[in-house]
Amino acid sequence: MVVIGVVIAVVATGNGHKKEATAAKVVVTTTTAAPAPTCPLTGTPAPGGTVPARPALGVKIGNYPGDRPSAGLNQADIVFEEPVEGAITRLLAVFQCQTSPLVGDLRSAREPDAGIMSQFSHPLFAHAGGIDPVIALMQASPLTDLNLLDGADESAIIVQPGRVPPYADFADTASLWALDPTDTTPPAPIFSYSTSLPKGSVAGSGASVHIPFSSTSDVTWQWSATTGTYLRSYSGQPDMLLGGSQTAAADVVIMTVPTATGPWVENSEGGHEVDVTATGTGPLVVMRNGVAITGTWTRAVLTQPATLTTTGGAPITLAPGNSWVELVPVGIPVTPTASAPAPTGTATTKAS
Repeated sequence: MVVIGVVIAVVATGNGHKKEATAAKVVVTTTTAAPAPTCPLTGTPAPGGTVPARPALGVKIGNYPGDRPSAGLNQADIVFEEPVEGAITRLLAVFQCQTSPLVGDLRSAREPDAGIMSQFSHPLFAHAGGIDPVIALMQASPLTDLNLLDGADESAIIVQPGRVPPYADFADTASLWALDPTDTTPPAPIFSYSTSLPKGSVAGSGASVHIPFSSTSDVTWQWSATTGTYLRSYSGQPDMLLGGSQTAAADVVIMTVPTATGPWVENSEGGHEVDVTATGTGPLVVMRNGVAITGTWTRAVLTQPATLTTTGGAPITLAPGNSWVELVPVGIPVTPTASAPAPTGTATTKAS
């Protein structure tokens, strides 16, 4: 904002009359407007110009075929896909700036959730139960554990008509935040954002990426220039959400991570928990704006997010908007391409 003031000099004459001088003094005052607040987990303008006074909220969501269609994924700021027992995956949707009247379906906690949620300052984590060792791990982590199958927290569950257990439990984000109204501190960002592509990006190099977690989660993300987002499919079929929209993301961050079969038995079939090594370093592919950027992720401690760098060591920024983080076990190929994928996909179930 620039304010200009003009000062007219006045000269008195000998006969008592006043005469305007020919010279004028111009005073220029410059005021710099403060930058508009942005959402910490998306880099987009904060709703109404104010970041909501609430923490990050993680919600555990199923991803077996019986769990689909899901709800609320496009309203989440960040969604994580993690490997669990039986070569299936589950989702952890994190909300802060955005809300959703329906999120789910709600499923039980797993070992990787502690490592994911610990980077969001002091977040809330909502889930539908879990085995005793996992519940103990959540309660020992820097998060507020909201086990929605335990006590008063059950009031937040919405039973979705037409669904059968264990796929029927949903929630809304407002009710989940209300379970801990004293926490009003937003999280720090875990990514950096820019509308400019990192140097060296190759236009069109990231039209799609294929991640064959397993036969039940054979994932493809396809860039849509029309929507300016990546659209998600399973085995060549669009991943449609409750309400009829396709799952979409401005950014897809793919981290290859070490995994191991954990000591805890997770189900009646004898399947063991999958442990994910959340710290250290590993291969990285970032998909944004139709471009694939390869590099490295590095994370020193659980309470801090990973840094993302190109193969040349330069920081990788994301496009402002929602993002998905794919935690891919070592050995599963990550294949970005400059062309659209084939109409159908196949996958072989892999052990994590």
